[in-house]
Amino acid sequence: MPHAVANRTKRNMHSQRNPQKKAGFSLLERLQALPLFKNVYAPVFLSSFALVIYGCIVVASASLTIADASLSRQLIGVFLGVVLASIMWRYDYRGFSQMTTVLLVLYIVLFFLPMIPGFSYSAKGMTGWVQLPGTSLRFQPSELMKLVLIFYIAGVASKYQGTIETFKDYCILCLHLGIPFVLLLTQDLGTSLVVLFSGACIIGCSGAKKEWIIPTVIALFIIAFLVVITSMIPGIPHILKDYQLKRLTVFIDPSVDPSGDGYNLQQATIAVGSGGFWGKGIGMATQAGQGFLPEAHTDFVFALLAEEFGFVGCTILLLLFACLIWSTLKLAKATDSLFGRLVLIGIASMWLFQVFENIGMCLGIMPITGIPLPFISYGASSMVVQILAVGIVESVYKNRVKAG
Repeated sequence: MPHAVANRTKRNMHSQRNPQKKAGFSLLERLQALPLFKNVYAPVFLSSFALVIYGCIVVASASLTIADASLSRQLIGVFLGVVLASIMWRYDYRGFSQMTTVLLVLYIVLFFLPMIPGFSYSAKGMTGWVQLPGTSLRFQPSELMKLVLIFYIAGVASKYQGTIETFKDYCILCLHLGIPFVLLLTQDLGTSLVVLFSGACIIGCSGAKKEWIIPTVIALFIIAFLVVITSMIPGIPHILKDYQLKRLTVFIDPSVDPSGDGYNLQQATIAVGSGGFWGKGIGMATQAGQGFLPEAHTDFVFALLAEEFGFVGCTILLLLFACLIWSTLKLAKATDSLFGRLVLIGIASMWLFQVFENIGMCLGIMPITGIPLPFISYGASSMVVQILAVGIVESVYKNRVKAG
């Protein structure tokens, strides 16, 4: 009996000395320990699954009043995304690290594909779409180009093995990002900004020195400012098209385009504010339902969500995105492969930028760029790519060396 009491006392003292270990064993950690999640990274899987369901609910609600919103088409995107993500999960992602040339060629093919007669398709005056001949199936190659460039930049950067020794090497690495970015800028402003941000984050985490990064960021802001200013001067070649320029400036002064993007911005902010705490309910959004808010199911889907689900719905959405992005970065920190780490950083930064930009433009604090909200905005192309990105994260987890 004294021996049993002594052992019990030791166990109590041990638990008192390590209270954080017991408290820190969170629900996600418990789920991760289940046999079901043996080779699946539970935090990313569950948060992305919840976001897909949330997005389908929003699209279903939008389809009640918006003819262009089709839940069946969105579900097709979900199905294709799950199929591709499952294939990616089974594949060892590290094989892409030796395929930089192939990835660059694929990027160029995707860029020129919408220009090929018989494949080119325009949606609401916007080019950059491809429609398969003889079918109604169409997609945006630029969406897939996001992931292709993440793999490409991560593959090139990983060859420096975590240390970029010379400024010349740093400039060469920046050119690997800059040239594809400029190409895409001529076709899709929003997607090109996503590519630039995710690629820059990869380069910044690949061993580049701070004294190189800071001047580069300052130079980019100066170049962007000059591009915008020169695009306002008539009689000289413009990099930005007129509608792109209006989108970049209208959030500062909505009167620049009172009947176009300026009007859209005003209606979006009204929709967000009118949702209140609990929201108006599914199918009850007046701004979108009565046609006051254009593109409520795509570009301004957050405004639709805020109007119908209110502050509570927005908070749930942000918590799910926070879990998704934070868990991806946590896995990046726990991954031994430099290539895998950079790929995860690129994907997390892609999600972060899209979330911040889409929500920001609905609130009037960011330029209108047409960037979709991951997993939520209507569009099969975007949904396929976002779910495929989850499959890439799961592939990194499955083939990790060190436990995450």
